[in-house]
Amino acid sequence: MKKYLDNLRQYQFLLSELVKKGIKLKYRRSYLGILWSMLEPLLSMVVLTIVFGTLYGNTDKTFPVYILSGRLLYSFYSSATKAALKSIRSNAAMIKKVYVPKYLYPLSTVIYNYIIFLISLVVLAIVGVILGVKPTIYLLQAPVALIIILILSYGSGMFLATIGVFFRDIEYLWSVALMLIMYTCAIFYYPSKLLKSGWAWILKFNPLYCTIQIFRSAIFGEPMYAPYVIYAAAFSVVITIIGLVCFKKKQDNFILYI
Repeated sequence: MKKYLDNLRQYQFLLSELVKKGIKLKYRRSYLGILWSMLEPLLSMVVLTIVFGTLYGNTDKTFPVYILSGRLLYSFYSSATKAALKSIRSNAAMIKKVYVPKYLYPLSTVIYNYIIFLISLVVLAIVGVILGVKPTIYLLQAPVALIIILILSYGSGMFLATIGVFFRDIEYLWSVALMLIMYTCAIFYYPSKLLKSGWAWILKFNPLYCTIQIFRSAIFGEPMYAPYVIYAAAFSVVITIIGLVCFKKKQDNFILYI
């Protein structure tokens, strides 16, 4: 771990340049630029509120905040892992020409998506104020969820980046998996309503669902549920360790497949 951190400090300038490059490329052909990171979740919130709120007779005025808080975390996880999955193949030309620690590529994709995610939280704060969701002392719990989602995304991204070099079809399979993950994150429905079907217990095995619930507890002024914190944090650490080990063992073979 010490060697890893020393290596990271040595290449921190390159990492920052890769992060800047990622942000620029993401909004290269967009007139709104990084403002789109705030406008897109806002528009999605409006659509989901109309479909799952108004049309289903949901009268809770804070429902848009409920949707947006889940949508933002899921969108970050989805974007970060997708970008990390393709990061090695996308930088194949550079990898073949010069030596750069290969872990910098998936790491940079997760970081620049995280920066965009943090900027988009401004929209959540504005919508919360407009709809009367008042900040409480429990808002201090929010960093717990933000740290867990970062570690979870990085660990998943490193694992996917490794597999993605050898199995190109994983990109399409992961898109399907993300759809399943989305529906088990309770982004646009209340888990309590699913309890009637007897299948709500499945949600608790989704670490992203647990992380979103921790974040929502902070937003709506409730104490976070300790088992969710323990499970999500433990899962994130384990998947990160697995991802780093797999990446380190296979990185020397990347050049043969990219």
